[in-house]
Amino acid sequence: MQVILGVIFHFTGGFASGSFYIPYKKVKGWAWESYWIVGGLFSWLIIPPLAAYLTIADFPAIIAATHGKILLLTYFFGVLWGIGGLTYGLGVRYLGVSLGSSIILGLCSVFGALIPSIYYNFEPKAGKDSFSDMLNSQWGQMVLLGLLICVLGIIICGKAGGMKEKDLIAAGKTDPSNKEYKLGLGLILSFVSGILSACFAFGIDAGKDMAHQANEIWKSTHPNEGEFLFQNNVTYILILWGGLTTNLIWCMVLNFRNKTFKDYTNKNTPLLANYAFSALAGTTWFLQFFFYGMGESKLGNGASSWILHMAFIILVANVWGLVLKEWTGVKRKTLTTVILGITIIILSVVIVGYGNSIK
Repeated sequence: MQVILGVIFHFTGGFASGSFYIPYKKVKGWAWESYWIVGGLFSWLIIPPLAAYLTIADFPAIIAATHGKILLLTYFFGVLWGIGGLTYGLGVRYLGVSLGSSIILGLCSVFGALIPSIYYNFEPKAGKDSFSDMLNSQWGQMVLLGLLICVLGIIICGKAGGMKEKDLIAAGKTDPSNKEYKLGLGLILSFVSGILSACFAFGIDAGKDMAHQANEIWKSTHPNEGEFLFQNNVTYILILWGGLTTNLIWCMVLNFRNKTFKDYTNKNTPLLANYAFSALAGTTWFLQFFFYGMGESKLGNGASSWILHMAFIILVANVWGLVLKEWTGVKRKTLTTVILGITIIILSVVIVGYGNSIK
């Protein structure tokens, strides 16, 4: 039952993540940087402490009692992740929900599983697995196999993106769901996002002491009731402050450069609806990690939880890609190619998750 609940929580989080960008498509007359930062204020500043307040007793005391080095490292990974989140939005903007999410999240799965092990090869730490440990173990070899398969899937998806561009040019059309479709720029941004988005998982690991403290406090008043579902909510606050820092600076730069500060008060746009849809997008985005934390507390395996989370997001994002008709007007061969690439990415995520589960 615990495993079933864990999977359900991860699916709910995956659905939130795969769906969060949809409300942004309803925003009218605003530049990308304007609606992105309004949504971000809800994602990274307003909702996280509210969620912590509702679930963790006296969470500020936990943060205050945590060593400064841990707080700084957690925040630092949040800053790096913030760059990944920023380029995620741009990658989806230029590639579409389906192709952009598949490439970014596939890469995020790869680097999220690989980078820590390489780091621990140079800085060994008790209880942490190095890249050498992975090479010399059955579970590690399975994870590496999954990562190689994931890279193959990403290459195939990239090829499908190129085929889509050629199909639309040959037919004298543009992407009916995305007027800003730019394959080259979108792929570059997706690679940057895929690498740095994995830093969210590193931030959770860096701030584990805070989650552990929240867990112990809860268990002291709820004996024999298992692990605390919302223990990660206190850690999210520090990570997301880092993400807010990165995104706020960049969006303000774009507002200044593009002269789009007027968006926030422009009465020629549906202001109330724009704020509402941006807030909905931001809140939906945060829910992915709210439910991720619940799923991880049930499955008890951070690496496998992260991979499962990625798999569900890829599935949901691609269902939205079909609903939004992102592949309308392309040849059957192009559609078959992207479906093959996405299937391979999902398969690779399952293999990596299996490898971690037999560890």
